[in-house]
Amino acid sequence: MSRFRVLAALPLMAALSGCNMVVLNPSGDVAQQQANLVVISTVLMLLIIVPVMALTVLFAWRYRKSNSTARYEPDWDHSTQLELVIWAAPLLIIICLGAITWITTHLLDPYRPLDRIAADRPIPPGTRTLEVDVVAMDWKWLFLYPEQGIALVNEMAAPVDRPIRFNITASSVMNSFYVPALAGQVYAMPGMQTQLHAVINKPGSYRGFSANYSGAGFSQMRFTFHGLSEGDFDRWVADVKASGGKLDRSGYQQLAKPSVDEPVRRYGAVEDGLFKAVVGMCVEPGKMCMHDMMAIDARGGLGMAGINSVMPRQDDGQARRASAVFGPAPSYVAAGICSVAELGDAAVADAVGGAASFLGADRPRSSLTPTEASAAPSPAGAALRPSTL
Repeated sequence: MSRFRVLAALPLMAALSGCNMVVLNPSGDVAQQQANLVVISTVLMLLIIVPVMALTVLFAWRYRKSNSTARYEPDWDHSTQLELVIWAAPLLIIICLGAITWITTHLLDPYRPLDRIAADRPIPPGTRTLEVDVVAMDWKWLFLYPEQGIALVNEMAAPVDRPIRFNITASSVMNSFYVPALAGQVYAMPGMQTQLHAVINKPGSYRGFSANYSGAGFSQMRFTFHGLSEGDFDRWVADVKASGGKLDRSGYQQLAKPSVDEPVRRYGAVEDGLFKAVVGMCVEPGKMCMHDMMAIDARGGLGMAGINSVMPRQDDGQARRASAVFGPAPSYVAAGICSVAELGDAAVADAVGGAASFLGADRPRSSLTPTEASAAPSPAGAALRPSTL
């Protein structure tokens, strides 16, 4: 009997423990809508689960072997009323869940700009969205504020009731940016940029972390998110600026090296274009950015003419480019080639002609080596060559 008393007291003990179930009691409007979705979905499913479990116990008790008074109908095989209940109830629940899921999937799309800061509170006219660039590193978080010109490691802040747009990427392996009190988690991937729109409605300090395992230092990959009033946020920005120091590309490369349990760092200035270079995986001097490389590929690519544009890597980054051609040695495409902005139609035409000459298209095929013959383009071929434009 005492065992049953202990089990019955467990819900009361949980209620009195003072635990804050942040996922169901968040401080941001987006997270609150997600919490409501969890509760509504759970209740709808319990409408089926609870009766089924109760009837299972009831049938086992009523038709037990010792109950000789139970109805015995060995020839019973069908009931239209029972079939309607068995099929109609779950079908209605599925329809409701599907409709709610479809609506909230679009309403809570992390890429969708906010249209309110809280229930029945639209965004006031003239409110500016706070931009925050997020970089998941091994194993720490880097936050850059492009408007304020500051950067921080393992710490960030935002004004209460002001929309926030997070631009999220990673320096190496995939991670997941997650502040349970603010909004749902969004993946951070190297060479890509994801987004999250959110708002914090209550002042306070909240925990953020990575929700995706990323290696040895994953457990210590945490940061603090501060919800501040507008005045406190302005003072916080001023304090960060006063801390001095500038985060440039060289400093970023040092910061990107794996480290565990990194303390909070503040930078009063940030080099222009740093986040764009991180997304383009071209922080290292002389490396071509991914968006430039993809645009050149869209114009026809460099072909075998790009051999002389591949340089050995000097850092310990995870990306290896052209390794299938150049073997296991880490390498990357150098930025000596024209950028996309410089590759006008005339430059492309000149580059195509130069590539044909470089690969031997202007020589008789009988004079080419087997390697040159296989790489040489046809007269109508379009391959770009390294250019000094």
